[in-house]
Amino acid sequence: MLFYTHNPSKFAFSRDKSDFEHYISNLDIDSNSENQRPFGIIGVPFDGTTTYLPGARFGPSAVREASYNFENYNLSFNESLDAIFFDLGDLEVIHGNAKKTCEKLQETVLELYSAGIIPIIIGGEHSISLGVISALKEHHGLEDITVVHFDAHMDIINEYLGEKLSHATVMRRVFDLEPKKIIQIGVRSASLEEKNFVDENSQKIDYYTSHDIKNDENLIKSILDEIKGPIYISIDIDVLDPSQAPSVGNPTPCGLNSFQIEKFIKILAQKDVIGIDLVEVASREIGDITSVNGAKIIHDFLCLQ
Repeated sequence: MLFYTHNPSKFAFSRDKSDFEHYISNLDIDSNSENQRPFGIIGVPFDGTTTYLPGARFGPSAVREASYNFENYNLSFNESLDAIFFDLGDLEVIHGNAKKTCEKLQETVLELYSAGIIPIIIGGEHSISLGVISALKEHHGLEDITVVHFDAHMDIINEYLGEKLSHATVMRRVFDLEPKKIIQIGVRSASLEEKNFVDENSQKIDYYTSHDIKNDENLIKSILDEIKGPIYISIDIDVLDPSQAPSVGNPTPCGLNSFQIEKFIKILAQKDVIGIDLVEVASREIGDITSVNGAKIIHDFLCLQ
């Protein structure tokens, strides 16, 4: 296996890299769970284009540590954590070079897809999403893929501070890959250029602000319920209000709350999700609420598999 990874720690209740090697060489393993889809967690400790508060490189270790705060049973959903999932460690990133880091991530995620494993990527800053979605395009194609993007920001400016690939441009680069649709949820900050671009491409991009959701929470439920076909989920933790996720690169007031995210994840987890990333967790202290909420999102999703 190629896997440019090393394994500093594991997400709670996960199997590790050695278990993964055994799994793919013995595909009848856990035959009683043959209808379950296996998942592979990879951390990407990269924050090379951060422009305000640095620290997203600490996200993978912080989220993993916070995962040990949860049980292998989810009371909210009355579901046990029975999913088959492996923690394959952290990508060996190239600090300061988003393009090469995304290329390495693309190669590694492509191996996951080739082995029938669905990626769960923990960042790291948001630019890394391009590496995952590029692998999905290479393996599957994006013509039928809806990208559901939770974020305080549109991240769809064409160029930022002279860079075509950064945390602020990532969804523009994803748009360039031509997915079926991009649905942005929870946004509350954008440049006029971004707003105009989204309006001009309204057939391919929908966005719903945090104020839209506050006024009509059932709106998002109906939007998510109506999605047909495979879904890729990208979650920037700053979609949450800074009171619930203070340790992020670009905190923005008037965000969503953890109850709303839990509800939306429950809807999406019932659908054909073929990849997920959680990015921009910049926790530096054990027990920081940002990493706890990040770990909860992944835990909730896995409990519903």
